Amino acid sequence: MANPMDGAVVTMEEVGGRTLRTAAWRLDMPSDHLPILFFNGIGANIEAVAPLAAAMPERGFIMFDMPGTGESPDPVVPYNPFIMCWTAAQLLSKYGLDEVDVMGVSWGGAMAQHFALQHPKRTRRLTLIATTPGMVMVPGNPKALTKMANPRRYVDADFMAKHFMTLYGGMTRTKGQDHKSSHIGRLTPPSPRGYVYQLMCMMGWTSLPALPFMKKETLIMMGEDDQIVPVINGRILKAMIPNAQLRIFEDGGHLFLLTHADESVAAIREFLDAPETGTETERMMAAIA
Repeated sequence: MANPMDGAVVTMEEVGGRTLRTAAWRLDMPSDHLPILFFNGIGANIEAVAPLAAAMPERGFIMFDMPGTGESPDPVVPYNPFIMCWTAAQLLSKYGLDEVDVMGVSWGGAMAQHFALQHPKRTRRLTLIATTPGMVMVPGNPKALTKMANPRRYVDADFMAKHFMTLYGGMTRTKGQDHKSSHIGRLTPPSPRGYVYQLMCMMGWTSLPALPFMKKETLIMMGEDDQIVPVINGRILKAMIPNAQLRIFEDGGHLFLLTHADESVAAIREFLDAPETGTETERMMAAIA
């Protein structure tokens, strides 16, 4: 199996007073498609979602390890969504990217929402994967949440293997061995400070009051059997975002991007390639907003 990082240009970028390990795929390639800015899940390094970038060779991708995650150095001081979205925008400018399609999974889905609200002119379309509106959410299975919050899942391979099905649900329950080994093999443990600061970043945060003002076309993707982020959270996002569509993956758990890879990529492509909706006036107003 090919290494999904083979096509990535990995660099350490100084952005907004922080050093971020950044991976860019195909940004210098001529394309009819905008690049994708991807926000990862909590504690997850670039490699965890690299297969998605590799599976969409017609598009550029850019993502980075959060401070204290992967190979990005530890954060010196805590940060919040506003600071990290500003930092991400500075990173885009460094690469000469004025507008992108924004995507995020789980914790990163919340960050993607914040980025689209904070930087609407730089966001064309928004894809939210297995995520919530933040503090105002319907919690998942307590057994899965306690395992999710335990940093041992990153540093103790036996712990992760033992609780993999409880954590992620869906097809990992019945066909999890291959997915388990490939996913665990791509993870690099975050530092204790990096993990705590990521947890602190979203404490008290919610996008819910702002979502009715979100003018971006949005695809919400949820797993039917997600033990960490129940599908009802996707329905809440769909109800609150005016131009949203919801796609639920049957027998999908929190890792449906991995277990339903072909189906997920097809849904993302269909959404990103669809013609612009609304009148010309509405599109112009959205661009100005």
